[in-house]
Amino acid sequence: TVPQWSSILMLRNLRSPETYFQAAFRVQSPWSIKNPNGDDPSEEEVLKPVCFVFDFAPTRALRQIADYGAGLSPETPNPEQAVEHLKTGTRPPFPYSDVRLLPYLQHSLWFLPSVAACHAMANLLAEKQNTFWRDYEVVVAAGASAGIGLNALPPVRKAIGGGFDSKTITLSCGKLTTGVTVPQWSSILMLRNLKSPETYFQAAFRVQSPWSVKNPNGDDPNEEEILKPVCFVFDFAPTRALRQLSEYGIGLSPNEPNPENAVKELVSFLPVLAYDGANMTQIDAGGILDIAMAGTSGTLLARKWESALLVNVDNDTLRRILDNPEAMAAVERIEGWRSLGDNVIETIINKSEKVKELKKKARDKELTDRQKKQLTEEEKEYKSKRKLVQEKLIKFATRIPAFMYLTDFRENTLQDVITKLEPELFLAVTGLTVKDFHLLVRLKVFNTEQMNHAVFAFRRYEDASLRYTGIESHPGLTHYGLYDTVVAMDDAPSYATAG
Repeated sequence: TVPQWSSILMLRNLRSPETYFQAAFRVQSPWSIKNPNGDDPSEEEVLKPVCFVFDFAPTRALRQIADYGAGLSPETPNPEQAVEHLKTGTRPPFPYSDVRLLPYLQHSLWFLPSVAACHAMANLLAEKQNTFWRDYEVVVAAGASAGIGLNALPPVRKAIGGGFDSKTITLSCGKLTTGVTVPQWSSILMLRNLKSPETYFQAAFRVQSPWSVKNPNGDDPNEEEILKPVCFVFDFAPTRALRQLSEYGIGLSPNEPNPENAVKELVSFLPVLAYDGANMTQIDAGGILDIAMAGTSGTLLARKWESALLVNVDNDTLRRILDNPEAMAAVERIEGWRSLGDNVIETIINKSEKVKELKKKARDKELTDRQKKQLTEEEKEYKSKRKLVQEKLIKFATRIPAFMYLTDFRENTLQDVITKLEPELFLAVTGLTVKDFHLLVRLKVFNTEQMNHAVFAFRRYEDASLRYTGIESHPGLTHYGLYDTVVAMDDAPSYATAG
């Protein structure tokens, strides 16, 4: 007991609620002085009227409280009470534990990281103590033993049968996640990290295949009974899942200036539910982008400004620069450009044209060894130089976030801020005049659609970072200015998702 302790900061993860609260109760010890003035033995001065437990992971803290409280009242509620508790949110609706989800988990696909993980999971489910899983037939569709390609499908179909009297779990790390239809699959558990949104959703869409029976009673050929009214994708890493969703939605509409509209269109077909600590709540497009970008580190955000998609270095663009003396003078002012050597753009165009000509000749007749060597060398040289040009242009693009930090204009488009409101600041930060930059944009050297996406991510991340510290950077802000367009800010609610 240390009476003077009046607060504790929880800066570590603790799995045991008992350990958590044993530590927390250290600050509850009373601190007082009896007879402080020396004239009343019954008087007591309380020196610590309150105490505090500070925890910066609210979901973790509330889960500890819930588990500790449940441990203090261990009596098990009856099934009706259990369902009622689920509805009121006292327990998160996890797959296989929530009775409302069990009908949609009769046949499921579990997406794991590797062949070894699939076999390890199968062994784990088969262990004696795991009695719940004995009702499920586990099919390992991974590794050479499962068969190549579609050869892995027959064991799955055999295990499922008609789908009514069986329960199956298919474990896969890639097999059967593209180009395969298993109507009975109604849920998929995402148990691996995937960098590619396309791979993520190719796997997710396996459970969207319809399952229905035509003329179920044999008396109406037009009647159709739907056996799978809904399907689920379960992901226990919400930030990862929503980042995949936002990237996939934006990728489907690359020319949409407002990323929120692109995501909104996707979630109209693929609604997202998140457990907010009390209830399952549907998240709108704004909420998805907020959560996805709030989980973005500064490093990942910086990579958006280092993306090759931001600049165009194809022959047509380079030729437009070469044909414009002012544009050539502008790019030569970009930091490090002169180190590329003289006539670098002209060299890239000429070499690539020569390679194209040699490849065309190769289609008509066999090239000599000398010509093949020349083709390889020329191709290697022009690709190397093109990459260097791309890197210099990207290096210039990475100065734009620094400019955005320094300027205080948020509702104006970045293009207007650069060209009209703070041209001197832009010159100081990037080394290019407004006239130079405007010319390069007009010649399509910079991809404005991709710049809009990068600016949008920057604005969201900047506001979320400041809001976390209790600062509202721009009170009354109603719109975000992107690169060459303006989008309305939605007051999207904050969601705490349990993972």
